[in-house]
Amino acid sequence: MADRARATINDVATLSGLSICTVSRALRGLPNVSPSAQQRVEEAAEKLGYRASSAAARLAGGKTGHVAIVVPRATAWFFAEAVEAAEEAFADGGLDTVLLSLRGRDDAKDRFIGNLDELSERVDGVLLLGVNFSTPQLEALAESKLSVASVGLSGVPWDNVGIDDEAAAYRATRHLLDLGHWDIATLAGNEPSDGTVRTAAHRQSGFERALAEEDLEPHPDMIVSAESSIEGGYRAMTELIANRRQPGAVFAGCDEAAFGALKALREHGVTAPKKVSLIGIDDHPMSSFLGLTTVSQPVADQGAFAATLLAERLDGPDPDAPPQDHRLPTPLIERKTTRRARH
Repeated sequence: MADRARATINDVATLSGLSICTVSRALRGLPNVSPSAQQRVEEAAEKLGYRASSAAARLAGGKTGHVAIVVPRATAWFFAEAVEAAEEAFADGGLDTVLLSLRGRDDAKDRFIGNLDELSERVDGVLLLGVNFSTPQLEALAESKLSVASVGLSGVPWDNVGIDDEAAAYRATRHLLDLGHWDIATLAGNEPSDGTVRTAAHRQSGFERALAEEDLEPHPDMIVSAESSIEGGYRAMTELIANRRQPGAVFAGCDEAAFGALKALREHGVTAPKKVSLIGIDDHPMSSFLGLTTVSQPVADQGAFAATLLAERLDGPDPDAPPQDHRLPTPLIERKTTRRARH
C-alpha cells in the first residue's frame, strides 16, 4: 500500500476499484457519480491519506507554486472548458496558474520553446492542451527543467490524458453502418503529420477500419478535407454536394464541422436525417440544442485529470515514475441527425 505522504490518484483508483476518471470526478465533487462510488472514493482517499498536493512542501523546496497552461487558442470552446477545469484542479492543490495562448501562430510556438529557461524561473510546470509540437520542439521541452503534462498529444515522454480518437471515429462510423448506410462520406480534419497532435489521422483510421469490416473502401470523392470549425465544415459540405455527389450519410471529424455541414445541407434543401444522416465527435455544448448525434468526449475531465497528474509530479512522491498515457471513455450519444437508411 502506498505511503500516506506518497499516495496518488492512481492509488485511490486502485484501492477503490474504480476508474481514474470516476475517482477524479468524485474528488472534485462533480455530479454523475453514484453515492456508492463517492463513498468508496472518500474511504480510499482517507485510508491512504490522499491529498491533492502540498503547496507548503513545494514552497519549502524553493519552487514557485505556479504552473503555466498553454493552449493553441484561448477562445476555442474545447480549450476554454479544459482550462477552466484544470485551473480549478490546480487551485485545489494550492497552485496558481498562468495562461499562455499561442494564438494559432507558429512564431508564438517558436518563442515559447526559445524562452523555456526564462519560463522555468517563473513556473514549476507546464500543462499543454492540444499543442502541436514538431520533433525538435518536443525534444527541447523534454530536456528543459520544467515538469510537463498534456491533454490530447501523441508520443510524448510525460503524462498525457486524452481519448482514443481512432476508437471514437470507429464508433461513429460503425453507428452509421449499423443503420444500413453504405454510402458514407467523411469531412476529414487536417493537421501536420509529424507533430504531437494526430487527432485527424487517428480519426481517419477509425473511419477506414469500420468500413473495412464491411469490405468497403472510402471513395476518394467521399473524403473531403475540412478545417475543425463551423466554416470548415460548411465549405467541405458545400464542396461535397455541389461538386461531387450527395452521400447517404456523413461522418464529420468534429462537432463544429458538423454544425457547418448542417448549414450547408439546409441551404441545398437537404434535411438531416431524412435525406442524409450526420454524426460528429465531441458533444460540443451546442450539439444537444441542434440534436446532433455524436460521440462524446469528457473535455473538462481531461483538463482536470492532467492537472492533477502534473500537481502530483510537482509534489515529488516519485518524480521518476514512468509517464502514463490515460484514455478516457467516449460514449455514443444518439440524437436526431441519424436514422436507419431507406433502400
